[in-house]
Amino acid sequence: MPTILGQNQYGKAENRVVRITRDGATHHIKDLNVSVALSGDMDEVHYSGSNAHVLPTDTTKNTVFAFAKEHGIESAEQFGIHLARHFVTSQEPIKAARIRIEEYAWERIATSDANSKFIGADDVKHSFVRKGQETRTTQITFDGEKWEVISGLKDLTVMNSTNSEFWGYVKDRYTTLKEAYDRILATDVSAKWRYNWTSDEERMPNWEKSYEQARRHMLQAFAETYSLSLQQTLYQMGSRIIESRSEIDEIRFSLPNNHHFLVDLEPFGLKNDNEVYFAADRPYGLIEATVLRDGVEPKIPVDMTNL
Repeated sequence: MPTILGQNQYGKAENRVVRITRDGATHHIKDLNVSVALSGDMDEVHYSGSNAHVLPTDTTKNTVFAFAKEHGIESAEQFGIHLARHFVTSQEPIKAARIRIEEYAWERIATSDANSKFIGADDVKHSFVRKGQETRTTQITFDGEKWEVISGLKDLTVMNSTNSEFWGYVKDRYTTLKEAYDRILATDVSAKWRYNWTSDEERMPNWEKSYEQARRHMLQAFAETYSLSLQQTLYQMGSRIIESRSEIDEIRFSLPNNHHFLVDLEPFGLKNDNEVYFAADRPYGLIEATVLRDGVEPKIPVDMTNL
């Protein structure tokens, strides 16, 4: 045979599932985008077309919705763990499952107070608005014995309007950028962090609390770092999370430098005292790096495009 089959997987991508939990008149929402990828003894379906070992992707879709009912959605990570365990343990040909989940956050709409002229406004507990721009992410991988959980977020837009500088850099004949001693620092944070929980024998992290705390430490580090470079800020963000959260061993960032250039107002007889900027959407600097707990080997892929 002149060719052989290499790595392969299949599944149902981007299953949008919204789970409403009704606690009396108070409702809670979990809004997920779930992608399932299965691999194992799948050679024959590629060589001959025999589907004897194939669990239909439509079945994986149905399982996502059924599990949302049967198990609920406590967290994206816990839901992914339920799914991965099910596929690997219930289907003999399937040796590994990878579950990728994006979670879209909602927050309750604050309604009028009890003195409102709108009757019943203080009793409304079922109305929500999409929260911010960030998307929570997680990837669950299970091979029947070991777990790998890589969670994070993307599209978290942050800005410091001061306490940022950029100077002392290499200059050559093509350098035109002026040194900045007071600049805007803005970026859209994409971050993935790896948990050190790998076995059912170990105590499982509190996934919801861990995400909230990792996000909080990340934002606090961004706000509290007097930045001489975006690289320095990135390292402080990662270090704060590693030092504060014992369940996380590794975190990788991809941070575009969303440039804000001072507008030249001299032609109009005006002085621009760090007040008016042009926000350029492209091109942009792209800063990427991994921060690790000392002694830990990196496992998060360098290219996070499809993670």
